[in-house]
Amino acid sequence: MGVEFLRKERYDFNDLVQILKILRGEGGCPWDREQDHHSIRRDFLEETYEVLEAIDNEDPVLLQEELGDVLLQVVFHAQIECEKSVFDIDDVCNGICQKMILRHPHVFADTVAKTTEDVLTNWDNIKQQEKGQTTKTDTLLSIPKTFPALMRAQKLQSRAKKAGLDLNRITPASQAMHEAVTRLDTAMEQSDPKAVEKALGEAMFSLVSVARNYDLDPEFSLSQQCDAFLKQFATAERLAQQQQRALAEVPQDQQKDLWDMAKEKNL
Repeated sequence: MGVEFLRKERYDFNDLVQILKILRGEGGCPWDREQDHHSIRRDFLEETYEVLEAIDNEDPVLLQEELGDVLLQVVFHAQIECEKSVFDIDDVCNGICQKMILRHPHVFADTVAKTTEDVLTNWDNIKQQEKGQTTKTDTLLSIPKTFPALMRAQKLQSRAKKAGLDLNRITPASQAMHEAVTRLDTAMEQSDPKAVEKALGEAMFSLVSVARNYDLDPEFSLSQQCDAFLKQFATAERLAQQQQRALAEVPQDQQKDLWDMAKEKNL
């Protein structure tokens, strides 16, 4: 016999909270009851990426669905803490409301912010006060290590620039990139894995600086290149099939020609 729950045509946020309580409670779902923050951590990340895909595809129907999945994750984590009497979803809502009011003094108080730049400056200053950040290093350390490396590098460089240290003024981005690649070439010639790893990191960090110099998102640039690679790979496979052979059967000395043909068709 199922758990009693009012069925209706349209549900709201409070219904979602109640559903999670039921699923996690006695007579609920065995899987849901077994979960903790760590076991569903990856789910949160995957759902967030699916929201981003819906945004990139400009698909409002999918966006609505994926936002619901993210909201489920928020309520799920809050319910886990509620069961331990630490905090509940109302505390989460209260916290973010207070934060938004505090960080928008130009709307909810008397602070003047005539431009977007003024708004962002006020936001950063208030955030530093909230977090007890007394040095610029503190603001850099607050960037989560769990961020994708390219995103973290971009944020580190941007915050360093706000603090008065712009890498592009110390060494032009293109020069830094070429110097890093030269070090990478040397490390590869010496077959030194540790040196290759270090130089590779330096080269990628310098590439982020190049992207920032042109106000580009390196994550997006790499994602675009991944898409281009997939198209080129599919074309190369199709060209090989037209020759009645699989890609792996194409002789090594002919693969470059095949790859170049695929690239030409996708320009």
